[in-house]
Amino acid sequence: MAEDDRPGYSFSPGPPDDVVSYFDNRGMRPSFSWEDVEPQEHAIAFSVAKAMETDVLEAIHGSLREAIQNGTPYREWARSLRPELERLGWWGRRDMVDPLTGDSRNVQLGSPRRLRTIYRANMRSARAAGQWARIQRTAEALPYLVYLLGPSERHRPHHQAKEGIVLPVDDPFWTQWFPPNGWGCKCHVRQITRREAERRGISQSPPRPTRPVVNTRTGEIRE
Repeated sequence: MAEDDRPGYSFSPGPPDDVVSYFDNRGMRPSFSWEDVEPQEHAIAFSVAKAMETDVLEAIHGSLREAIQNGTPYREWARSLRPELERLGWWGRRDMVDPLTGDSRNVQLGSPRRLRTIYRANMRSARAAGQWARIQRTAEALPYLVYLLGPSERHRPHHQAKEGIVLPVDDPFWTQWFPPNGWGCKCHVRQITRREAERRGISQSPPRPTRPVVNTRTGEIRE
């Protein structure tokens, strides 16, 4: 079974409340480009590039919430959502005015490829947020996390270098490296007791280097 055909969750009878609550609490943020949304805002706002109308965002958000709640696989979700997006005029290519420049551009709206990206990104971020909330609640009994690689055949070298790292739940390392870490990342963490952490060997918190990133929309450079 392909990854996208699997349910978003394997929980029974449904996903933890933390997962659904995280998704419910994300405010709508229309945007022309993903770069128009501040990095920190991406964590708390629901945004889809080129989805400038609130009704389009609400349609996508509502369908994803239902998919999270019911464990709906990608193909079933996309098949159900596409007619609504077509009705709203958010499908295929269309001329759209870029609000930053005022120029008209021919852009890609809904497509099977875009829906797959939207589904994967939101399912993974919701799972991660739900897990993080549970980790914070149980940190007294399980005060450490161990970084583990996922089932991918090939791993990013800088992800592979983190395999087996054991650090306290509140170590600053996790603010940058709590997975998923990048597109398609299948890394994960496991919460463990102090005894297991000592048996595995508690790591030194590695440095967290930064690099300059240019926002191609505004030219702004950030670390």
